[in-house]
This record gives sequence, C-alpha cells and structure tokens, in this order.
Amino acid sequence: MMTPELFCRLRVYHDHDHLSVGQIAHLLHLNKKTVAKWVKRDRFARRARAKRPSKLDAYKPQVVRLIGEQGLTAVQVLQRLKTQGYAGGYTILKEFVGAVRPPRHPAFLTLAYGPGECAQADWGDAGAITVGSTRRRLSFLVVVLCYSRLMYVEFTLSQALEHFLGALQRAFVYFKAVPHSVLVDNMKTAVLSHPVGLPAVFNPRFLEMAGHFGFQPKACGVRQPQAKGRVENGVGYVKKNLLNGLELCGLSAMNLAARNWLDAVANVRVHRETQQTPIARVEQERAALLPLNPTPFDTGVLRPIRATHQCRVVVDANRYSIPYEHASRLLTLKLSDEHLWLYDNQKLIAEHVRCYDRGQDFENPDHVRELLRQRQGARDHALLRRFLALSPKAEDFYRELENRHLNARHHVRQIMALAEIYPPDKVAQALEDAHNMACYRAEYIANILSMRERPQSEPAALHLTHHQDLLDLELPEPDLSIYDNTPKTEGDAANEMQ
Repeated sequence: MMTPELFCRLRVYHDHDHLSVGQIAHLLHLNKKTVAKWVKRDRFARRARAKRPSKLDAYKPQVVRLIGEQGLTAVQVLQRLKTQGYAGGYTILKEFVGAVRPPRHPAFLTLAYGPGECAQADWGDAGAITVGSTRRRLSFLVVVLCYSRLMYVEFTLSQALEHFLGALQRAFVYFKAVPHSVLVDNMKTAVLSHPVGLPAVFNPRFLEMAGHFGFQPKACGVRQPQAKGRVENGVGYVKKNLLNGLELCGLSAMNLAARNWLDAVANVRVHRETQQTPIARVEQERAALLPLNPTPFDTGVLRPIRATHQCRVVVDANRYSIPYEHASRLLTLKLSDEHLWLYDNQKLIAEHVRCYDRGQDFENPDHVRELLRQRQGARDHALLRRFLALSPKAEDFYRELENRHLNARHHVRQIMALAEIYPPDKVAQALEDAHNMACYRAEYIANILSMRERPQSEPAALHLTHHQDLLDLELPEPDLSIYDNTPKTEGDAANEMQ
C-alpha cells in the first residue's frame, strides 16, 4: 500500500538517484507495477473510495428545496419525507441538512444616539489584588455617554449594589451632567428579573437613584449584548489599553491611574467612528444633558443583621463593635462602599469605616467603656464586702483611708491580695495593729505580716559557773605608790604652798 512516506522515497530514488523501476521496487519492497504507476504521478493522492448509495439520494433535491424555500428544520423535513416513503434515519438527514443549509449570519443595525440621549454602563473583570492579608476580586465599572463617547471608569472590590450606585454617581459627577437614560445589562444589582418579551423589573434602589437624578433606567434584551456595544467596546478598551501591562496594586492607586488614563488618553484620543475627541464632542451635547442634582444620592444599602453576644456584627468576614446594650439584637445594617452604619429601631448606634481585609476586629472604646466600668464597679464592690468582713476594725480602717485622701480601693485590693497569701486571721490582726498605731496604708500591714512571719533565732542559755573553787578567786592588792611618782602640775604646787 502506498503511503506519503513511501511516495517521497520513491520520488527521491527516481528523480535524484535515477534508479530504475526494478531497483526502486527492490529497495521499497513493492511490486514493479505499483512503482511504475506511481513514478508517473507528480503528487501523492489517495484513491477515492467508491461512493456507497444512500437511502437519502433520491430525496436530496426535495430536501434542498424544503430547507431553502420554506426554511424547515431537519425534524420537519424528516416528517415530510416519511409520508413519501423515506426509510432512512434522522442522523444522515440531519448531517445533509447541516451541509446544504445556507448559513445564517445575524445582521444588526447601527445604533445612533442623539446628544444627551443615553449612557451605557457595564462591569469588567480585572483579576484580584492583595488587601491586607487576603485577596479580593478587582472589578471596574465603565460608563460611556453614547453620543460623545466620553468615558468614565472606576475600580471596585465588589460588584454589589452599593458599589454600583456609588460608582455610577461618581460618573455623573465626572460628566458634570446626567443623560436622559442609562442602559445596563441584566446585572443583578440593577435588574431583578427580565423575562423574555416582558419589561425588566429593576432594583428599587436603582429606581430611587433614577428618580433622584432624573434619568430613565433601561435594560438590554435577554442575551443581546450587542444592544450596548458602546460600553462593551469601552470595557475591551480598558483591558487592552489601560490594564495590559499595568501592575495591579492598591485600590486607591488603581483609581488614580484610571483617572490619569481618562484625562490623558481615553477622552482626548480621536475616536475611530466620530473622528473627534470625546472631550471636545461632549461640549456639543452638554446643552442636551440633564443638570446634575447638587444633593448627593445616598448610595447606602440596608439589610438586617444579628449582633453577637460579644457586642459585634460580622460584615465581609470582619467584626465591628456596637454598644453593649444592643448585643444579641436584630439590627439594621446600612452599607456603602466606604462606610457602614448600624441602627436599632431607626436610631443610629454605631458607625465604622468599611474594611476589605478579612478576620479583622474593629472596636470603638466608647461602646464597651460603660460595661467595663460597671463590671469593674461590681468587682470592687464585692472586694470591699470581703474586706469589711475581715475584722470589726476594717470599716474604721477604710474610713480613715478615705479621710486621708488616699486611693482607698487600691489599698483594699492590696490588703485582700495579702489575704490570699497569709491566713485571714493574721491579716485581720495586722490590720487591727496598724489601726491602733494609726498606720493607714497597705504597705504597713504587709510589713507587719512580713516581720511576724520572719523566723526569729532563739537566745542561747546563760552559762553560770557553780564550782566553789572557781568562785574563790585571789586578786593581788593594788600598789598605790605608783601615784607618788607622777609629775606635779602648777595647780598642785600652788596648793602645797598654801
């Protein structure tokens, strides 16, 4: 059997080595007739297989007519052919229909928008960045004015509703105006549901924002991304021109880079379709745009949350403190992209800066200060009761501590600490002795206890000599004549003359 490899060797032997047919047949272990046939060919070509007759052959012209004129499906064609005696299967018919059906390429109209008519908004994915000790998904929202192609982009750490509303509001501030309508994809943050053929059901908070700024919310048709081609191109442009080669860093640095890119590249380039820069073309539609509401829209999102018994609420794997009297209660959490607020029956009880790290604990000292004071007061009160029970003199001792402007509770704690070391009766006796000596400090009682606990050495016995012979001691008589030889003073001489 001839193969492409054998044919190449055959051509080399024949064209370059100039071998005969017999020599080539011997080297390739082929029949001479086979070699003689293949040396006459310039290229290798496999022998076409004989075409087997098909049960569909007689019906093929009719199939072509049915799918071309009436646009029937393969199942419908099969039903028609069976009524005419077709005995073949569905698979062969389906393959033939797929081969001969004219290709269908969807056609779209070029959407044209008037000045100020519409803006399109959509999310893009930028990977992930490090936030503290964890990794967070990095997204970006692109908003494009359809007429001028003026673009706004902002990076966020979530695609939640509060981030969408906040970024969209900052886009309006960047545009210094508001379009008459905002077209969004069927994102969950803006569209709750959109049944095919029915109007979209928008998120109530998105509708509130639309009423605040005066624009009309619109949603693309289901599975029709081409309806928002402006922003789709904008998302791709951000990925190719801004993010390509950009080192992902902190969120604030990413948004600073995005703002510089908007002002230096995206909005000052000559657009391919308009042949104008967006920053220049937007001036042509500024008069048609809605004025920006000077009052900011509250982009916070409300949801219920249960506080723990440790005076905490858990948000995005972080713990935030609340006043202790609201522990274990069902509260209302209000979330924005930068802050969070906690309410109990519409009363604001706590406010924190939102953190996007994980496993962090944020405590406001004011939330637990009163609880700590109450617990410390209870501990001090119990300690004072134990102190007063030490001795009948304990109350007088405590009164003297207060009268002398000392920190009475400090001394009480020290004295009760001594009662943990020494027997209580000894501490009571030391307290009474200190009171009798008017020594009103814990240090005096500690000194008394220390002195009394110190081991004292016993005095040695006095040794008396009782032997008679040792008591009969003989001492020599003193010689008083030695005083006669002492030199006389002038006073002694004067006395002798008198």
